[in-house]
Amino acid sequence: MQEAQEAEGRGAQTKAAILRAARERFAAHGYERTTIRAVAADAAIDPSMVMRYFGNKEKLFDAALAVDLRLPDLSAVPPGELAAVVLRHFVDRWEGDPADDALLVLLRSAVTNEAAAARMREVFATQVAPALAAALGPERARRAAGLVAAQLLGLALARYLLRLPGVTSLTPDEVVAGLSPALEATLSP
Repeated sequence: MQEAQEAEGRGAQTKAAILRAARERFAAHGYERTTIRAVAADAAIDPSMVMRYFGNKEKLFDAALAVDLRLPDLSAVPPGELAAVVLRHFVDRWEGDPADDALLVLLRSAVTNEAAAARMREVFATQVAPALAAALGPERARRAAGLVAAQLLGLALARYLLRLPGVTSLTPDEVVAGLSPALEATLSP
C-alpha cells in the first residue's frame, strides 16, 4: 500500500515537473520550436516519460496551457470601479511568474499556432465574457468583450512578452491607473 502511494507521489511530481518545463519552454520558444526532447531535458527525465503522461506534443501543450483565469465575481463591483478591478486582477496575475502563466504562454504561441489562437478565443469567450456579463448584462458584455480582450492582451504583449521599456518601467499601480480610463470607456454604455 505504501509503495503504491509513494509511486503515485513520484508520478505526480514527475507530471508537475514536465508541465512546469513545458510552460517555460512554450513561453520561451512558442509551440513550433518546442520539442518533447527539450521539455524532457528541462525536466531532467527521459522523453518517453513525457510521452507516457501526455501522449504527444499537442496533448502536452493542451495540458500545460489549461487556463483558469480565476476571475473574481464582478456582479457586485460598482460600475466606476469595474475597469480597475479587471485590470488589477490581470496585472497581479502576471506580476507573479510570467513564464509560468498559461495565458501568457498561450498568447506567445497564438501568434504562430492556430490551435493556440483558438484556445485563446475560447478562454475569453468562456471566462471573460461571462464574467463581464455578470457586471454589465449580456448585451453590453457581448459588445465590450472583444475590446477588453484587445486591451488586456495588448498590455500582456507590451509588458510581459516584448518588455517595452515605457511599459515595464511603470509600477503595477501606474499600469492600472494609466489603463483604467481606456478600459472604463470600453465598458461604458
